[in-house]
Amino acid sequence: MSGTLSEKLRRLIALLPDKPGVYQMKDEDDRIIYIGKAKNLKKRVSQYFLRPQSGKVAAMVSHVDHFDFIIVHSDKEAFILEMNLIQTHYPRYNIMLMDDSHYPYIALKRHDDPMLKIARNTKDPHYYYFGPFPSSFSATETVNLLNKIYPTRKCRNIPKKPCLYYSLGQCLAPCIKPLEKEVTDKLYGDIKKFLNGDTSDAIASLKKKMADAATRLDFETAAEYKRSLDALDHIVDRQSVEIGSSIKDGDVFAFSTRDGYLCLAILTYRRGMLLGKTTHVVPSFSSPEEQSIELILQYYQNHELPRVVVGRIAGLKEEFEAIYEGTEVIVPEEGRLSDVISIASLNARQGLDAHFMTARLEDDNAGLLDELGKILGIKTPYRIELFDNSHLQGSSPVGAMVCYINGEPAKKMYRKFNLPEEVAGDDYHSMVHVTARRYSRLKEEGQSYPDLILTDGGLAQVHATKEGLSKAGVEIPVFGLFKNDHHQTSGLIDSDGKTYDLDRKSPLFFLLMRMQDEVHRYAITFHKQKRSKAMTNSVFDGIAGIGDKRREKLVSAYPSIDALLGASIAELAQIIPQDSAEALYARLHKD
Repeated sequence: MSGTLSEKLRRLIALLPDKPGVYQMKDEDDRIIYIGKAKNLKKRVSQYFLRPQSGKVAAMVSHVDHFDFIIVHSDKEAFILEMNLIQTHYPRYNIMLMDDSHYPYIALKRHDDPMLKIARNTKDPHYYYFGPFPSSFSATETVNLLNKIYPTRKCRNIPKKPCLYYSLGQCLAPCIKPLEKEVTDKLYGDIKKFLNGDTSDAIASLKKKMADAATRLDFETAAEYKRSLDALDHIVDRQSVEIGSSIKDGDVFAFSTRDGYLCLAILTYRRGMLLGKTTHVVPSFSSPEEQSIELILQYYQNHELPRVVVGRIAGLKEEFEAIYEGTEVIVPEEGRLSDVISIASLNARQGLDAHFMTARLEDDNAGLLDELGKILGIKTPYRIELFDNSHLQGSSPVGAMVCYINGEPAKKMYRKFNLPEEVAGDDYHSMVHVTARRYSRLKEEGQSYPDLILTDGGLAQVHATKEGLSKAGVEIPVFGLFKNDHHQTSGLIDSDGKTYDLDRKSPLFFLLMRMQDEVHRYAITFHKQKRSKAMTNSVFDGIAGIGDKRREKLVSAYPSIDALLGASIAELAQIIPQDSAEALYARLHKD
């Protein structure tokens, strides 16, 4: 490889310092195609060009025209800068964990008013937190069970009289009487004990209540307690995989590789119990150990650090502890933790098997994007932005944009647009407005542009987008997804009306359909939210007893029309006067 090295690259390599930093590989158009960090910039960057490479690394190096670098003081500074730059530029060859959602926690309100909810972070000091849980479903399932077993507060806003839950014995009714400290202390203790893994008291209490109900011949109540017991057994059984006292709060990592892909498996243990597993499959781009460490470091940008991280990955302990403080990294060679790593490895292999068996992994997205670029006569569109507008007969008009990087949705870059009334219902000028706003903003902020814009609606929407770009003073390739006589998407069209037919059974066609479906979903969801909010606010107009403060309380408790429709008069009367509740209920159910 050194024989083909350009003079420009030779000079740049000679300038590299023996210091930590971040490097940016760029192509001939000065676009950043890869960002990396290094403890020693000279050693790391020169390896790309002075050693033989293969696979995706060789492909990346073949596109490098020049590179820049930024010197920093430490590995931690390099990591933070690397993440910030990647999430700003989304380079073509950087492999990121695109799913950046936070795991849910169960939050228990502090002070003398026990109340449970689902939380996505642990920053509010007014709550105790338990978790994380592997999914919203498992966390919600546990909260629902706790609310049945214990008399927690259920109402968001404290009403002036007791609700149905008090009659059922599932609430202590802080609305009508102060709660005794001894009672709330015991309730807090019972809930914390349950959430920390000891469910023995809850099981004993439910069994006693079930037996008492059966003795009274109240078989319906006894059956309800039996269902709660079954739900509790289900939760306990699912979380009963213990790993002993050696680790109570930790994450276990292992990787597996196959045919140019790497799967990183994560087992989440809290309170000594296995809460769930997560697998991430990405294209291989460097050594498995190096890439796994990069993914693990990324993972904790969006997830809570545990007390312990376990993994038999060369270099993990040194790299991790240089970035994150307060978390111990264990690299076991034998014993029980070694067995747990074996379980994680098994899950990583299974993750690859599942990945290759699904239609979604069918193809190499990079290859499909290369194909798309050749069909359209443009450079490979590694970053694509799609637009759609939504309204109902001109009301609540909105615009939406989704972004795909390397064929995968980059949800942090999605954008919503509230449209002015003057373009409501006018799809052409709505698109002009949205695209002019979007790219004027990117231009003003000096941010990078996408490689391709796709619109839905054929030639008219392509022209509207081009007009919006002209207003912004920006040039970006624009094509539209057009439909055939059967109203089925069949290909692409450019601003001159030239069409590019696609094989409706091809992987590229299905990739574009996934993108089209996603922008439709995003636009319609935003429109429904806006319309529901407008309807929810307007339905209160003219009802005596509902002023601004009570309106805010109602919207907080019932954020949509559907939620309001499900409320009874008695429930509404917990927030507003009885007469107002009856009037609101009558208006909601008039039709």
